[in-house]
Amino acid sequence: MQGANKGADAKPLNGKGLRIGIVQARFNADITDALAAACLAELEALGVAAADIHHLKVPGALEVPVALQALAERGGYHALVALGCIIRGETYHFELVANESGASVSRIALDYRLPIANAILTTENLAQAVARQTDKGRDAAQVAVEMAQLLATLS
Repeated sequence: MQGANKGADAKPLNGKGLRIGIVQARFNADITDALAAACLAELEALGVAAADIHHLKVPGALEVPVALQALAERGGYHALVALGCIIRGETYHFELVANESGASVSRIALDYRLPIANAILTTENLAQAVARQTDKGRDAAQVAVEMAQLLATLS
């Protein structure tokens, strides 16, 4: 929800030394490219080295989870990021893609005990997607770094 109070973590985010994998859907590329640009810029601002970011592109939101799973199985990542954009159309397809991609991303995170920041947008229209693309890309980077830091303390 835009304008939501996200709370504040007292611990500053520091991505130095973290290895982050990003899987970006190409469908609705104008939006997903903006999500990726914001995510990458924020990761850099948080200290994640460009050489420690592995950025893949897949056809659409339904393909994001299988690429995330491959990265999780490969190992060596502290966190992953899912980027995509699903805009409601005139058929049930929106619900299918939104529900299946979201559930699959969560299942992979739990199965591999690996944080995955889910920034697969699900919007009613293009205007809503455009309004969210930068903030959600930035948020995904912050979530990935914060959760990687948290899990490191629980190991």
